[in-house]
Amino acid sequence: MAHEVLFKNSNVLTRKNSLTEVTEPVQEDLAVFRKFFKNEIRSDVFLLDQVIHYLLRQKGKEIRPTLVFMTARMFGEVDKRSFIAATMIELLHTATLIHDDVVDEADMRRGFLSINKIWRNKAGVLLGDFLLSKGLLIALDHKEYQLLHVLSDAVRLMSEGELRQLKTSNLFNMTEERYFQIISEKTASLISACCQCGVIATTDDEQVIREMKEIGLKVGIAFQIKDDLFDYGLDDIGKPKRNDIKERKVTLPLIYALERASKPKQLLIRRLMRKRKKSKKDIDRIVAFVHEQKGLEAAEQKMVEFSSDAMNRLKTLPVVKGLDDFEALVDFIITRKK
Repeated sequence: MAHEVLFKNSNVLTRKNSLTEVTEPVQEDLAVFRKFFKNEIRSDVFLLDQVIHYLLRQKGKEIRPTLVFMTARMFGEVDKRSFIAATMIELLHTATLIHDDVVDEADMRRGFLSINKIWRNKAGVLLGDFLLSKGLLIALDHKEYQLLHVLSDAVRLMSEGELRQLKTSNLFNMTEERYFQIISEKTASLISACCQCGVIATTDDEQVIREMKEIGLKVGIAFQIKDDLFDYGLDDIGKPKRNDIKERKVTLPLIYALERASKPKQLLIRRLMRKRKKSKKDIDRIVAFVHEQKGLEAAEQKMVEFSSDAMNRLKTLPVVKGLDDFEALVDFIITRKK
C-alpha cells in the first residue's frame, strides 16, 4: 500500500526519500546535540571511557532526538531545554538497547559487535545502569523535574511492556488487543515521550502537551508495526532476518493471518511457530501463510491508520512552523526500508 507525503520546494512537489533529507531541517540542532551528548557521558573511569568511546561510533538513525527537535520547532524554538530532553531520551534509549543485547545474548548491534560480546554481560549491564543514572542526573542538575517525570514514566511502561510480553509469549495468549498494549508500552511510550518533552521545552500549554503525548503514541505504534512488517517482508526490502519467527514472537501480520485462516491452517502454523528450532522450510511456510492470508496488507493498513490519525490530530493544534517537516518524518518512519 503506497503512502506518501509530499512537501513543497521551489513550487515543485518532491518526496523526501532519505533520512538525510528528512532530518535536514534539524541538522544543526543534531550537530549540537551530538556534542552535548558526548560531553554528558564522559567518564574518568578508564574501562567505562573505553566502552563509551566504542559506543559513540555506533551512530543510529537519531529518530528520537529528531522528534524532540521537530516537535519543539512546531511550537517555539529549539533551546537548551530541548538538548537536555533529547540527551535524556537518547541515554534512556541507548541503555535499554544495551540491556536488551545482554538479555537476548545478541552478538551484533548496528553492524558492530555488541558491547556484551566484547566486554561480557557484566560490563553491558553496568554501562546500561550508568547511562540511566546519567539521564536522571542531567534532569536533576538542571532542575527539569517535568522532563524527569515524563521519562521515568516511559521507563516504567517499557519495563512493564517487556514483562507483559514474557507472560503473553504463548501463542494461545497473544491477541490483537494484547499486542497493541505491549507495543504501546515497549516502543511507543518512548516515542510519545519524545513528543511530550519536545513540546514541554517550548510551552507550558497543558492541552498541547497532552495532545502531543497521544500523537507521539500513535506515531510510535506505527513505528513498531513497520518493524514487525520487516520480518515477513520479501527481498525487495533487504534480506529479512525472520528473527521474530525464530524467537516465536507473535506480531500483527501473523495475528491477522491467523484470524483469517481455517482451523486446520491455524493449528498447523501454531505448531510450526511453537518449535524452538525451525528449519528454513518451516520458516518459509509461515511466511507464505502470512502472505496468502493477506496478513501483511492488513497490518500495513493498520499502521497507516495510526500515522494518519496522528497527523490529523496534529493539524488541529496551533503549530507555528515545521508541520510539513514533521509529516515527512512520520512518512519516513512508515516507508523506511530498514
